[in-house]
Order: sequence, then C-alpha cells, then structure tokens
Amino acid sequence: MKFTVEEFRAWKHKCVTLLGMSGVGKTYLSAMLRRSDWFHYSGDYRIGTRYLDEPILDLIKARAMRDTFLRELLRKDWITIRNIIKIHDLGPVLSFIGKLGNPELGGLPLDEFSRRQALYREAEIAAMLDLPEFVRKAQEIYSYAHLVNDVGGSLCELEEPRVIEMLAQHSLILYIRVPEADEIKLIQRAQADPKPLYYRPDFLQVAVKDYLELNRLSYVAEIDPDDFTRWVFPRLFHSRVPRYEAIARPHGYTVSSEDAARVRDERDFLELIETAIERSEAA
Repeated sequence: MKFTVEEFRAWKHKCVTLLGMSGVGKTYLSAMLRRSDWFHYSGDYRIGTRYLDEPILDLIKARAMRDTFLRELLRKDWITIRNIIKIHDLGPVLSFIGKLGNPELGGLPLDEFSRRQALYREAEIAAMLDLPEFVRKAQEIYSYAHLVNDVGGSLCELEEPRVIEMLAQHSLILYIRVPEADEIKLIQRAQADPKPLYYRPDFLQVAVKDYLELNRLSYVAEIDPDDFTRWVFPRLFHSRVPRYEAIARPHGYTVSSEDAARVRDERDFLELIETAIERSEAA
C-alpha cells in the first residue's frame, strides 16, 4: 500500500511487511513491536511449523529407520518425533534444506538439494499467501491492533508476482537497505550464523559451475559444503539487492539498516515509516 503521512497515521489496523536480507534487523523490530500490541507474523516460522513440518519429520524418520533400535520403536508407534521450531531458532528448517556438496562432509547431491530447494520455495509462497488470513486472526481471535510481517530474506528470489501483489495490497512494504559500508559486516554475520537459504535455479546453476571451475573440481560431490556456502553468500547478497529495490520502488518504502537499528520502541518505528513516506513524496 502507498500512503500519505496523514493516511498512514489514520490507518486503524496497520500491517507492515519488513523486507530485506537476513541480519538487517527484521526480527529484532518484530519482537520489539510485539511488546507494543503488534502481532508478529514470521514467514520462516510458518514455513517450518506448517508447510515443511511433514517433510522435515519424514527426513528425520528416514534417518532413524537406519538404526535397528529406533526402527522397531517407530514401526510399532512406541515413540513420537516432533519438530521444535522457534522464531529465533530455525534449526530443523536449516537442517532440512541442507548444504550442497560432498556427502562424506554432510553435503547433498545436486538433485536432492534442488528438490528441497523447490519445496522451500513453495512453502515460502504459501506462507506469504497466508498473510490476509493472519491479519484477520490477529484482530478477531487475538485482539491485536496491528501486524508486522517478518519475511524471509529470499522473498525477492521467488519470482512469483502474485505474492508481491498480495503484499502490496494488504500491507505497507518497508525495505531495510544495507548501506554499502556495512555490507561486509552483514555478510560476515550471516556466514557466522547461517539461516535457511533459497537459491533461484539459474543462480545456483551458474554459481556451481563457477565454483567448480575456480577450485578445479569436476563433480558436485567434490565440493566442500561449508566452503561453498561461505563462498556463495556474498554473491547471493549482491544479486538480491536490485531485486529488493525492484519490489520497494513501485510498491513500498526504503529505510537504511542504520536507521532501523536506532528504533527503540513503537513510536520510533512509526516515525521511521513516516519519514520514509515523506522522503518518497518529495522525490
């Protein structure tokens, strides 16, 4: 949605979508707003608890069935396995997505990695399309006045126009841009604390080809999974920047991660958005 400052202030039930790379502060802002009567809708949490819950459990059970002791317990329904996914801890989702490369180092073959990537993409699309229903639930069931939509960093990779159209129709999109001077710091932070990543098939194909050539390798099975993940992330980061901007320019507003980091309460957050609206109107 697009607003004047006056229209935004008068918006009775605000819904703001936070867009940007992992690590720019989306979840920090969402957690802060939750303390001020905002419903925190986490796309990644929804993915893990709803759309990838069964595939994750299937993977765990398949591994457990290799163990003679656990196999008997599972077949006789003597034990139950469940995922414990938290907004700040997406470990089961991260483990399911996995890493590309040498199986002896914990990597996945390209076909299996690509299959899981496709499931992750469909899950993220479905989670985003659930937003209008959660806007309703937040108000009617939980009595929250407003909602903040904390989306995954890979939203810009989905290439699904209906998702962007829906977000623009039901929410104000706020893109948190990383200043060039802070890019290295954010990349290092993301490499140290990795989140589930989605790679567009064409991006992944070129990245794998380039990595193999750079390291004089012949097969994906020779790739060190951790090294590939560290190597590919800066490349992924820079490929995403114009994609975020292509969403924010016609559909939303842009603020810097520096400005977002200075937000301490709901009032600061609302002022941040109002400033972004004023800047957009003056441009």
